[in-house]
Amino acid sequence: MILFRKFRVFILMVFLVACTMHIMIDLLPKLEKRAVGAESVDGGCQCAHSGNPSEDTQNWAKQRARSMAEAGWPNKHTLRILQDFSSEPSSNLSSRSLEKAAANAEGAGHALQRKKRLNTRDDTAGDRKALIGSGSRTVVPVAGASSRLLALFEHPLYRIDLPPLTDDDTLFNVNTDIRFYPRAAGTQGWHNDGNEEGVVEEEEYRPTGEGTAESYPNWLRFHIEINRYQLFPRHSPALDALLRDLASLKITSVAMKSGGTQLKLIMTFQNYGQALFKPMKQTREQETPPDFFYFSDFERHNAEIAAFHLDRILDFRRVPPVAGRLVNMTREIRDVTRDKKLWRTFFISPANNICFYGECSYYCSTEHALCGKPDQIEGSLAAFLPDLALAKRKTWRNPWRRSYHKRKKAEWEVDPDYCDVVKQTPPYDRGTRLLDVMDMTVFDFLMGNMDRHHYETFEKFGNDTFIIHLDNGRGFGKHSHDELSILMPLSQCCRLRKSTYLRLQLLAKEEYQLSSLMEESLLRDRLAPVLIRPHLRAMDRRLRLVLQVLAGCVEKEGYVNVVEEDLTGDAATLRSPGHR
Repeated sequence: MILFRKFRVFILMVFLVACTMHIMIDLLPKLEKRAVGAESVDGGCQCAHSGNPSEDTQNWAKQRARSMAEAGWPNKHTLRILQDFSSEPSSNLSSRSLEKAAANAEGAGHALQRKKRLNTRDDTAGDRKALIGSGSRTVVPVAGASSRLLALFEHPLYRIDLPPLTDDDTLFNVNTDIRFYPRAAGTQGWHNDGNEEGVVEEEEYRPTGEGTAESYPNWLRFHIEINRYQLFPRHSPALDALLRDLASLKITSVAMKSGGTQLKLIMTFQNYGQALFKPMKQTREQETPPDFFYFSDFERHNAEIAAFHLDRILDFRRVPPVAGRLVNMTREIRDVTRDKKLWRTFFISPANNICFYGECSYYCSTEHALCGKPDQIEGSLAAFLPDLALAKRKTWRNPWRRSYHKRKKAEWEVDPDYCDVVKQTPPYDRGTRLLDVMDMTVFDFLMGNMDRHHYETFEKFGNDTFIIHLDNGRGFGKHSHDELSILMPLSQCCRLRKSTYLRLQLLAKEEYQLSSLMEESLLRDRLAPVLIRPHLRAMDRRLRLVLQVLAGCVEKEGYVNVVEEDLTGDAATLRSPGHR
């Protein structure tokens, strides 16, 4: 019996040794492949179901690094975007969880294959590629007798001519010495031939004269049309062409814009035009939380788009052209940027989406990263104004600027007679500057924008010119709340242009209706619908509130003391429905 027991133990030991040897024999090829995989991209099987998580991910990482180098990426860069897929000793994968790692690698392999298929389609389709979401966001042409927008622009209030323009009234005069060199350093390069030293002979565009403006790039035609009274004419062909350029032209380089509280990118196009890109941070349905301060709120890309359309409908024409665009973060941002600080912030999320966060004062961290689906992201593109070296602008502090403090209030919030002080202070003591601020007040209230701390004007025109309505990203944050404090300048000063007063009354009529006009106008944008219906309805409600404030002013001060006559000729005979 004892011998029998010893024999059983011996057989069991032999069996265990055999199993151990079999396992080691099975592991040896895998360990060898792992060692070879670290040295050769082609070594080992690259199938996602191979059971070896290191091969696919290491080979993919090396191929990705090679493609980055070929695309002009920085040679010295962080490999943080690859860490989630690496099986090197420094990675997050443990040798004790090979089964879990294999499952993760299989999922990653399928995701990478999907990305390769998408990239292949991108390369073959080119500009004709159907963008994600384009099926539900078709650009609807606005035409025909049923168009409220066309009917509005045919109204006499929208056909008022400007005064005759002199050289002093145009931003760029007819001057044959000014030329544009499209290949000059600094992208949007203009040059004055007053100094010929170092000038390179290249194809040139003359911004004025000789009747060849149609051959200029559309951003240059936009710059040429700027004058003392407007950024662009009501029916400018260059404007519509520029909007199409913003939405479709090839992006050749990307860099972060310095300054500011949130991330913004400067994009340069193949025709050397430039635009400011604000990426999508919130969905259209998300409202600003009630406990958020106005200065800590997100900037919304769709607010920038909607502000441009609202500005046109109000006939101010003081917002630079803005268009929505669906951007491929891989091909149109990451692969073309030379900004190392921006490039280092790209990574791949656990959901296999491309993300980045850039550098800025607020909301630039992995917790507030901007992620694509998988690498497509919405954004607004605002056309650049002329370079400051060519057309200087002056920055003014808004008299009704908020305190930007959690507890302190601004002077205008505690002094009901604050406007009397403003009226005695240059440049508000003469000219049209105070009336421009009132226009801006109405514009901001309709959007719900509380963040108007400064504004700009073109220095050439002095104080007798319009206010440029820049940076409107904090509008359209709340549709369920009307911030009446935005209207404080209007209620304190009780002054408004007659043209603005009549247009507001026109937009309140049922046959026009501001919300319907905005909805129709925004359908022209690539990202339509830009605003959800609650925001559209909120504009109608706020318009009625503006008219109520003005009615109270007229009752208290009298029509002639509230409504400033600014119309001439036949337009001067236009009267408001309630005035006799």
